[in-house]
Amino acid sequence: MISSNAEKISAIEALGATAAIGLIADVDFLTKTFTGADAVYTMVPPNFGASNYREYVRGIGKNYAEAIAKAGVLRVVNLSSIGAHLNAGTGPIAGNRDVELELNKLSNVAVKHLRAPFFYVNFLENIEMIKQAGILGANYPATARLVMAHPEDIAAAVAEEIQQEFTGKSVRYLASDDRTMGPIATVLGTAIGKPELPWVEFTDEQALNGMLQNGLPPEIARNFVEMGTAIRSGILWGDYDQSQPKIQGGIKLEAFAEEFADRYKQ
Repeated sequence: MISSNAEKISAIEALGATAAIGLIADVDFLTKTFTGADAVYTMVPPNFGASNYREYVRGIGKNYAEAIAKAGVLRVVNLSSIGAHLNAGTGPIAGNRDVELELNKLSNVAVKHLRAPFFYVNFLENIEMIKQAGILGANYPATARLVMAHPEDIAAAVAEEIQQEFTGKSVRYLASDDRTMGPIATVLGTAIGKPELPWVEFTDEQALNGMLQNGLPPEIARNFVEMGTAIRSGILWGDYDQSQPKIQGGIKLEAFAEEFADRYKQ
């Protein structure tokens, strides 16, 4: 397991994994780490300091592809995103499309892209909004749809794919639940004793200014606003719906709401 933080070695080893400490910007380090592996799991960690977020994500994808080729790895499971079928207009998701394209260039390497949706845990970032303003909200309406996943369901899918044989280049969609924002606010609100918690739609400008006021860098805030417009329009779900995947995750919104309530009380 790769980490840039040597202080995490003990925690990684406690999971039964071998720690590889280095930078994913270092292709030589990646190549050395990947050499001898039957399969590799790739993901691009967030970097809120990136001056061009899409270029940052694409660059890490190129590093992975180069190291995989040099190391002779034959199977790759890559964490991507729902909406990665679109070339633009999706904020930070666009970079995931670029990573898919880079990995798909690898010849004689089987690649499985796991396209995950919105992580439940992202709602934890809204706890202060609830406490201070008594609302949940973003730049999309209460009627907007959100496909969601629990990280544990994603981890289970990764473990399943990395242990089985597959060929070619393919996509698997992941989802734990599929709701609209109004009912989502009700479920989370009920869990914290606020069943009337409203979902409030912000304008793009209001959403951007709010993120900037909360300390997000302009590049990141702009990307998140663009992703919100993609949720508002529904374009993110087009290929997901065409693929007609089953709801695969076992952790539904109500179960996550209990986790949300525990964090809210802290």
